[in-house]
Amino acid sequence: MKRILLTSLLFLSLMVCATSLAWAGGLDDLEAGYQAYRAGNYDEAIRLYTKAIESGGLTRADLRRAYDHRIYVWEKKGDYDKAIADYTKVIELDPKDAAVYNYRGGAWMELRDYDRAIADFTKCIEIAPKYDLAYNNRGVVWRIKGDYDKAIADYTKAIEIYPEFADVYSNLAAVMATSRQSRYRDGKRAVELARKALKLKETPRTLDNLAAAYAEAGRFQEAIKTQEKAITKLKQEGREKALPEYEEHLSSYKSGKPWRER
Repeated sequence: MKRILLTSLLFLSLMVCATSLAWAGGLDDLEAGYQAYRAGNYDEAIRLYTKAIESGGLTRADLRRAYDHRIYVWEKKGDYDKAIADYTKVIELDPKDAAVYNYRGGAWMELRDYDRAIADFTKCIEIAPKYDLAYNNRGVVWRIKGDYDKAIADYTKAIEIYPEFADVYSNLAAVMATSRQSRYRDGKRAVELARKALKLKETPRTLDNLAAAYAEAGRFQEAIKTQEKAITKLKQEGREKALPEYEEHLSSYKSGKPWRER
């Protein structure tokens, strides 16, 4: 009997040691993965985060952290399919975390899977009815799909929740300045909204949308000046990829034509 008891205690001790080693190893890999990520070595970061996840020794909180960190890297690499797979794992760990649905919705947007994006933004809002960012993001998708009534409703709700949300004012101004459907256009109101956005936050996009609003209002010299400023800021931020779009807008204003979305 004593021998059986000693054997059992030895087995339990070995199990505890193995678990402790796995836990320590998992945390070490998690930390090393973060250092690799900060150094810009994304493939190594992915390898280490994966090793940490598969160690089986992480606590629930650390496992969540490992998935979160691996998601950052997938998105940096532009691999949104794998980012979505990890978001889904995070949701399995914490299905009531509204933010994860919002972020996964953003990844679906990158893949142009707009119906799934809307479903995730809607789920986020169901969990957290005052999640202003999800309203804005869903509004963006409604606009892409051409459903302006729903886009305007979501933008308006986002502003109601957070009156200092610059991007929403700018997005709403863009609808009123560039929509192909004349019943949604209102140059004067678009200028008001776009100027409010710019006052809150000056970015290439808030400048771009203000220029579009000026053009819709027939104020082409102001549109040209504002668009040139947007292009300068875009170059300063090293975002040359968006230059053709901004330059096309500028060309339209120089021709005396408002911009129409496509």
